[in-house]
Amino acid sequence: MPVKFLPYNQPEVGEDEVRAVSEAILSRWITRGALTAEFERALAARLGVPEVVALSSCTAGLHLSLLASGIGPGDEVITTPLTFAASVNSIIHAGATPVLVDIEPDTGNLSASAVEQAITPRTRAAMVVHYGGHAADMAAFNDLRDRRGLTILEDAAHALASRIGDRWVGTDGNLTAFSFYATKNLTTGEGGALVVPDSAQADKIRVLSLHGMSRNAWNRYQSGGSWRYDVEMPGFKYNMTDVDAAMGLVQLDKLDAMQEQRTRLAARYRQRLLGLPVIRPVERPGYGHSWHLYSVRLDVSVTGDIRDQVIEDLSRAGIGTSVHFIPISHHTYYRRRFGWKPGDFPAADAFYAAQISLPLYPSMTMEDVDRVADALAHSLQRRG
Repeated sequence: MPVKFLPYNQPEVGEDEVRAVSEAILSRWITRGALTAEFERALAARLGVPEVVALSSCTAGLHLSLLASGIGPGDEVITTPLTFAASVNSIIHAGATPVLVDIEPDTGNLSASAVEQAITPRTRAAMVVHYGGHAADMAAFNDLRDRRGLTILEDAAHALASRIGDRWVGTDGNLTAFSFYATKNLTTGEGGALVVPDSAQADKIRVLSLHGMSRNAWNRYQSGGSWRYDVEMPGFKYNMTDVDAAMGLVQLDKLDAMQEQRTRLAARYRQRLLGLPVIRPVERPGYGHSWHLYSVRLDVSVTGDIRDQVIEDLSRAGIGTSVHFIPISHHTYYRRRFGWKPGDFPAADAFYAAQISLPLYPSMTMEDVDRVADALAHSLQRRG
């Protein structure tokens, strides 16, 4: 009998999302409108922030956060090599120069001390990526913001439900971008949002997100609307749609329950992986993990360099996995343009070489976790 495949990730969507999306479509208003505005208000209320702008992706949010901060040609933005391409690409698209510094070896997050050492007269900002769901050391980064005049931008694609103390990620007064991609803790299929500290900046970002127009279609085509509009700046097509927002509102209602299940699954993993030559995700005191990833690393001092073979063994056992991330300095484009190369960031390279993301999502069962743990143990024993 063929073994049943356990996918690496699966969105938690069902009849409630189908119903909400169907109602949005049947309303005949399917682009940005009342539902998108409702989703923005609901997310802002959950986080306890003044403004949220719903967008087509987290990448859009990162790009607009740079532009809204006045960052462009001649400026440097420091960020991490252990991230997805979108973080660095948004800096390039803003016309600025990305500068990479190394990570904290335990969390995988950007090192605040390494950022401070890399500041030059051209440095305008640091883009802080919250890796896997464990928040970065925002006290240290906010100190750099206040002490060195550095703009702090947060890439919170993994961190919608992450906490520092009793505060959600995104509530430190920095522009903070979230992702609602299909694999994320809350999904709208594609989509994202940007937390904005004040209304004036939020209004500018909304204009930038829709071609730079002074009025969107909802303002122009509804009863009492005016066809007149002005283009105030060269903007982009980055808006969320009401179809996306309809799903997002349902997902937001389910988020606490989905997070509770993620936390239970992570606890099961932690228990079942005890005793294996595997470094489990760190949980620093005072931090609340969102468990977007269950990111383990092989203890290479015991196992040797067998990460790729272990992934192949898990695949043959019908278990999907991923790797987060191939460092930016390993990719052809960035190596050619900026001269980075493997070995430039030793902590990030070591983290990557040993890292495996195991399946973790709300529809998994404890038996699924046991199956993954057993397969991982079998592979390590076989390869040992």
